[in-house]
Amino acid sequence: MSSNDLSFAGFSGSPGANLPALRGHNTALVLGLLRAAGEEGVSRLELAAHTGLTPQAVSKITARLRAEGLAAEAGRRASTGGKPATVLRLVPGARHAVGLHLDRDELTAVLTDLAGEAVAVRRTPLAFEAGAEQVLATTAREVTALRARAGGSPVLGVGAACPGPLDHTTGVLHRITGAPRWDGFPLRDALAARLGLPVVLDKDTNAAALGLAQDLPQAAGSFGYLHLGTGLGAGLVLGGSLYRGPRTGAGEFGHQTVQWDGPRCGCGRRGCIEALCLAAVARGDLPAAARALGVGAANLVELLDIDRVLLGGRTVLDHPDPFLDGVTEALTDLARTRGATGAGGPVPVALARGGARAVADGAAELVLAPLFGARGPGLRGGPGA
Repeated sequence: MSSNDLSFAGFSGSPGANLPALRGHNTALVLGLLRAAGEEGVSRLELAAHTGLTPQAVSKITARLRAEGLAAEAGRRASTGGKPATVLRLVPGARHAVGLHLDRDELTAVLTDLAGEAVAVRRTPLAFEAGAEQVLATTAREVTALRARAGGSPVLGVGAACPGPLDHTTGVLHRITGAPRWDGFPLRDALAARLGLPVVLDKDTNAAALGLAQDLPQAAGSFGYLHLGTGLGAGLVLGGSLYRGPRTGAGEFGHQTVQWDGPRCGCGRRGCIEALCLAAVARGDLPAAARALGVGAANLVELLDIDRVLLGGRTVLDHPDPFLDGVTEALTDLARTRGATGAGGPVPVALARGGARAVADGAAELVLAPLFGARGPGLRGGPGA
């Protein structure tokens, strides 16, 4: 991407404000542009033009960022008649974040730099249903090992992602399918106390969707991320922003009933898409699992008119072709019945980037995104939080 093109992915385009009370907001705007510019960097004049801040305000912010080691000079741009402009870039290794994917049977932990790039990755078995003490002990061990790889630079915090439902604003888990003993447990605060770091908690599907949304300009599109692994859920990005719902319950995709007399689901009801998918996978009938997933995807497209569907989760990644084919066929049929086979065509389906690390990478983004101007749930707990 040209350094002269500041329509960077992930930049909201919201104007800055020259008010002391908004210093954090303005710094986040500048940091977001530096992050999006990458190694090519961006000049102070460009930062001023694309934030609405005065050149003096930008100079003060960038001076502070350089003093803190977050920004550095990246050379000079050729003169067009005046003095050559100094170009600044983000220093990715100046800070780090930890992302955790607490799956039902495995913990994936990743240490990322400020650019969201993985510095170190660890995986270990996890018995999530066994309860808090084992999960906390395993997590503490893995995070300690990751922090040793940070090279002495500060770790900003930990993003933790696990199955829902949960309340990301309070960090409290609800009645997770197959793990009822977690109901009401304050996992965020327990992790913060054990790790000694600020922690932000969200559903696995929300974390993955947030990470995937970093590739999109703000308000540039809507998508559903469907995650089929040990369970089935969705992360929703609408108008460029992660949608959790007013009661933080959005995305419980797997528990929509599609067969009234279907098999009993772990949630207590019958005929949920999750139950149908997992039963079909267990008996080795991947086409049937893909058809069930396709029915749910078509329902989602009809309800929300999203622009694309992204698939992830270990079951999909182990068998990508049948699931891509099944969901694509369902959305093609939907477009045909709705008369949408013209210029727009059916809603496209693709594998989500990031593979098996999509949730853990997205969990790290829960920590990083607010630093760069993206709206997030905010960190809680830990020293100095």
